[in-house]
Amino acid sequence: MAGILIIAHTPFASALRDCIAHIYGGLPARIGVLDIAPTDDPVGVLGQASAEVERLREENGVLVLTDLYGATPCNIASRLSSLPQVRVVSGVNLPMLVRAVCYRSIPLDTLADKALAGGAKGIQMVMPSPTPSNVTSLASLFTSCIPETEHHAATRNEDCQ
Repeated sequence: MAGILIIAHTPFASALRDCIAHIYGGLPARIGVLDIAPTDDPVGVLGQASAEVERLREENGVLVLTDLYGATPCNIASRLSSLPQVRVVSGVNLPMLVRAVCYRSIPLDTLADKALAGGAKGIQMVMPSPTPSNVTSLASLFTSCIPETEHHAATRNEDCQ
């Protein structure tokens, strides 16, 4: 199962982690965050990020998710991509993270592709007065890999497609 590291502008990484903990009813194992503040030294943070990758590393590696391509968090993350069994994806959003958590047991390159697809599918035009079919298609983003609780029963679907 791949570890997941989120590197983003403060407080986005922690907020995504908190959202995943909310959705899953607790934080899944091997998910780490680094919130990058404007005053942080990128060289120092790179050392923290490298240590976090090693802490999170599982048999199929570590997926690093970062927010804005070309910004400091992404530049730090890109330096990690030269490490063995580490893949970096920018543009992280909550649907991307949910998809990554869902598919952590698949090979790392496939996991990165699934995360990208989940992030893209999570961006939708929201129409006024949604019909039940619109709600169903949105719910298909979040599937049986999310534990069903009374609070989240409306978002349950049959698979992680």
